[in-house]
Amino acid sequence: MKLFFASDLHGSLPATQQVLAEFDRSGIETLVLLGDVLNHGPRNPVPDGYNPPAVAELLNQYAERIIAVRGNCDSEVDQMLLAFPMMSDYAWVMLPSEQRLFVTHGHLYNSEKRPALREGDVIVHGHTHIPLAERNGAQFIFNPGSVTFPRSGFDASYGLLEGGTMKVVSFTGQTILEKSIL
Repeated sequence: MKLFFASDLHGSLPATQQVLAEFDRSGIETLVLLGDVLNHGPRNPVPDGYNPPAVAELLNQYAERIIAVRGNCDSEVDQMLLAFPMMSDYAWVMLPSEQRLFVTHGHLYNSEKRPALREGDVIVHGHTHIPLAERNGAQFIFNPGSVTFPRSGFDASYGLLEGGTMKVVSFTGQTILEKSIL
C-alpha cells in the first residue's frame, strides 16, 4: 500500500499546486490531507497565494482519491466548497500488515494525547508543522511537516508511506526523515 500525506495547506494555491504536482509524479493513488486545508487561521500570517476557492477547485479534481480530516482551522463553511468529506476529526486506515494508521490533524490527538491504540499502530498527524517519524512507546508517530508554514528550520515537506516505510520528503526531493513501521 502506498499513501501520500500533506498537511497544513492553509489555503495557499502555490503550495497546493506543488503538492498535487508531486502527488501526480509519485503515481500513488491516495492523497491523505491532514487538515487545515483552506483557512490560514488567526495565528498564522496570510500565506503566499492565499486563495481558498481556487485551492478547493483544484483539490475537488482529486476528490475520489482524497482521504481528509478536519484541522483546527477548518470549518463547515470550508466543507461547503469541497467535494470530499473533511469534517471528521480522525480516520482509520488499515494496512495489509494488520497495522492501523490513526489519521488526525493533531490538535485533539497527537503523540502526547493518543486514542486507544494497539502496539505497532501509527498515529499520523500534522498541526505542529514539524516533521517527525519515530517509534514512541508502543506506537509510531508520523508527521509530514507543513506544506505552507514549515517550522523549526525545516523545508516545506510532504509524507509517503511505501513498502512499510514512512518518509518525510522536501519539495527538493531530499528525504528529511525515514522510519520503517514493520
